[in-house]
Amino acid sequence: MFNQRKHKSRTTHTWQVWAIYMVLAANLSEEQVLKQACPSCDATQLCNCSSMGLDFVPPGITGKITVLSLAHNRIKHIRSQDLQQAVNLRALLLQSNEISSIDKDSFCSLGKLELLDLSNNSLAHLYPAWFGHLFSLQHLHLQGNSYRDLGESSPFSSLRNLSSLHLGNPQFSTIRQGNFEGIEFLDKLWIDGGNLSQYEPGSLKLIKKINHMMINIRSINIFSAIVRDLLHSVTWLEVREIKLEIEKKSMVQNSTFPFRIRKLTFKDASFTDQYISRIIVLLKEIKSLQEIEAIDCVLQGKGAWDIEEIASSGQSFVETVSVINIMIQNFHLFFDLDGMESQINKLKRLTIASSKVFMVPCKLAKHFSSLLYLDFHDNLLVNNRLNETICRDAWPSLQTLNLSQNSLKSLKQTANSVTRLPKLVNLDISQNNFGDIPDVCEWPQTLKYLNLSSTQIPKLTTCIPPTLEVLDVSANNLKEFGLQLPFLKELYLAKNQLKALPGAAPVPNLVAMSIRRNKLNGFSREEFESFRKMELLDASDNNFICSCEFLSFIHHEAGIAQVLVGWPDKYVCDSPLAVRGMQVGAVHLSLMECHRSLVVSSICVLLFLVILILVAVGYKYHAVWYLRMTWAWLQAKRKPKRAPLKDICYDAFVSYSENDSDWVENIMVRELEQACPPFRLCLHKRDFVPGKWIVDNIIDSIEKSHKTLFVLSEHFVQSEWCKYELDFSHFRLFDENNDAAILILLEPIQSKAIPKRFCKLRKIMNTKTYLEWPLEEEQQEMFWENLKGALKS
Repeated sequence: MFNQRKHKSRTTHTWQVWAIYMVLAANLSEEQVLKQACPSCDATQLCNCSSMGLDFVPPGITGKITVLSLAHNRIKHIRSQDLQQAVNLRALLLQSNEISSIDKDSFCSLGKLELLDLSNNSLAHLYPAWFGHLFSLQHLHLQGNSYRDLGESSPFSSLRNLSSLHLGNPQFSTIRQGNFEGIEFLDKLWIDGGNLSQYEPGSLKLIKKINHMMINIRSINIFSAIVRDLLHSVTWLEVREIKLEIEKKSMVQNSTFPFRIRKLTFKDASFTDQYISRIIVLLKEIKSLQEIEAIDCVLQGKGAWDIEEIASSGQSFVETVSVINIMIQNFHLFFDLDGMESQINKLKRLTIASSKVFMVPCKLAKHFSSLLYLDFHDNLLVNNRLNETICRDAWPSLQTLNLSQNSLKSLKQTANSVTRLPKLVNLDISQNNFGDIPDVCEWPQTLKYLNLSSTQIPKLTTCIPPTLEVLDVSANNLKEFGLQLPFLKELYLAKNQLKALPGAAPVPNLVAMSIRRNKLNGFSREEFESFRKMELLDASDNNFICSCEFLSFIHHEAGIAQVLVGWPDKYVCDSPLAVRGMQVGAVHLSLMECHRSLVVSSICVLLFLVILILVAVGYKYHAVWYLRMTWAWLQAKRKPKRAPLKDICYDAFVSYSENDSDWVENIMVRELEQACPPFRLCLHKRDFVPGKWIVDNIIDSIEKSHKTLFVLSEHFVQSEWCKYELDFSHFRLFDENNDAAILILLEPIQSKAIPKRFCKLRKIMNTKTYLEWPLEEEQQEMFWENLKGALKS
């Protein structure tokens, strides 16, 4: 019984192991399929399977993946199990496939999903079950499918965190009440409703707040109905591709105050004169409306607006009007808007850009009494027309004027025109072609900001107003900057030809400066610290010479990284060649490269000390003597070891000190040379060849003598020439171990007194008998007999 239970237990355990193995094998197999289909999915949280021709969602998508892109494939169906393991997915991109069906529980495990993109597929219906478990979803893209409506109820009722929603397609035709139930707040709502033909009033009222809504729409009736529903919820309404018609019904019919809508944008719209007159009247009813934009629109009329109806409808509350890239088909016939004066005196901001404007009539300009901001960039203004546009008493409150990208040629005339603006603070006249500028110009005393970038200015003069706090002269051909601007706080000099930082003294209050893309090679600590109030410096994209001084400053200046804009990526060495292309902050030059003169000086001093030490050591240990001995030995090596007998001229060469010359010359020479038979002695005073090198004389005399007779005394040991004679004898005679040397001691000398370098001489004195000169006369006779005997041997 026990054995049966044990066998059963083993069998159960085996099946469990096999089950676990099969599951792991299946997972490994699926992961291999995923890696083959999407190589970028290997060991990363971002899995990019886009544009790979996939017909299905590849298996093996696990919980480690947070971003999955399957866009631009041929997937037609999303199955329940495809994304079951992707529990940590944050973004799922399925756009531009052929998806026509999705299992209802396909997304049930994606509780952390924040972005779902199903745009540009073939979904004919939207089902609430798809989105029922997407509690974290913030961004949903459903545009570009084939559904005609959103169903009978709301497919988004469970999406409590939804922030942006993109709906619609060319077939989208119906919006019903209840379609947006469950959505209370949207940051952005985009509806592609170009063919929207049915809108049930109140459908969008369910959304309590929309920051920005964009809608493509052609029907004026549906537009009016949507506006009425959005008056209390939307902040910015952007209407695209609308074909506007005459609308008699009020847009705020049966609506109560207060309204939320602040901004209305028309994009790619077409206007007639009649509709403009009517829309101005209708929009006045929306008292919360503060800003109107018209972008890429077409104006079919000639400006023949119903001025009486507009004037009688009351005051406009709009403060900002922007007209960008508007096309007036009958531009040459367009009226001057005479009679609109009463509608513009409350306007504060006006932008008319890229619309071929060449002037504003003086009569109309005088009625912009409240205008603070005027933008005329990218138009056709010339100096003569500008003079008329800014006539006397026009634009009396204007503070900011943008005249960039026009056809202004004279900076002096431009300055004279804007002088009529008593409150002008900010002037942008960039991207005009001024060229040379005069030395003196008149400007408004209130001017603080001036933009003169890209105006072909070769140099700056005192025409620049001294009241400026911000000056932009980027993208010109400036080679220097030295203007006195005591109030300047910001200076922009990018894309010029400057080779050094401007001086700090003329701009003592400078806080920020850009000198990007010039010919700057570097800057020193003194230049940098001279700007005492500098907080931001953009010196990026210059050709820096990474010299030792520059690198030392960069590496040791505290807080340099907080001041330099674009540091460290945009600061690259141009030279030396070895570090070209490297970031300035990463370059460290060697001690030799940075302190060459110091290193060379140190080496020279070190060499001098070494030589000095060698001299001292050589002196102490008689190195000079050894060198001389070596030279004498080399000289002697060139001669035969022993001169032929026929060349022996002397019986003895006498080596003695000059201090002992009296004894040698008066006593020894007389005694030996007058002996019978006489001895012939070689004395340096008498027998050396005049003009011959003394060392050669010594060597030759010893070579030609049968014996060498050394007269030793204390003076001998100190004699320089005796040393030479001993040197040669040391090599030539003593090395041959013969008896050619005869030693005579005039006075007692201890062997210790003889220099240690004469090692063999010291040894001979210790081992060989030498003759000692006796002071007693009775012994001197014996001395001479012994000496003569030694000379004859």
